[in-house]
Amino acid sequence: MDKATIGGLAMGSGLLILSIMIAPGANFAAFIDYPSAAVVLGGAIAASCIAFPIKTLLLVPKVLKKPFVPRQQPLASIIEQLVKYSEIARREGILALESATEEIEDSFVKMCIQMAIDGTDAETMERILRSEIEAVAQSHRVGKLIMDTLGRYAPAFRMVGTLIGLIIMLGNMDDPEAIGPGMAVALITTLYGAIFANLFCLPFADKLAFTANRNWKSAR
Repeated sequence: MDKATIGGLAMGSGLLILSIMIAPGANFAAFIDYPSAAVVLGGAIAASCIAFPIKTLLLVPKVLKKPFVPRQQPLASIIEQLVKYSEIARREGILALESATEEIEDSFVKMCIQMAIDGTDAETMERILRSEIEAVAQSHRVGKLIMDTLGRYAPAFRMVGTLIGLIIMLGNMDDPEAIGPGMAVALITTLYGAIFANLFCLPFADKLAFTANRNWKSAR
């Protein structure tokens, strides 16, 4: 688990909740409004469905998982494994590595060893491995694009919710009791859009971009 992602979300959420709790006269229930959440979340998701093909949208669960569980093994550990396998190949021959592949958890390292066992030449092996790295980096870029899109549409739909709330309020100016709920919808929708975009979508996009760049630079 990525401690920075979990810590950042916990810190951001905790500070928001704490600020509401310690504010004089604040009522936590007043910040919960399901129609406002539906406008922001539902609108952003609906707009993203229009922007992307369904095959790309099906990647969203994996995208949301990556900032929490980055699949990155420490470089020192990988080097240690490769040195160990090279010693086995030097002492016992390259075919002796077949039994070693069963204990390898990293799919990338396992593919390297398997190609070496199959007798793939170094140039072809490098080309295949670089293509694999680029494919992983591309998946991160697609994930970043999805999260950027959600983060861009959420503030737009908060404005839609604000306008809905203002229309409700202005349409009931003769009823003082209806003015408050209409204004609440307008303001809470703005709050939800800002939180959804700036605490979740955009930070997730930046984490995916960082991971993709780090993987590609380390491969080079």
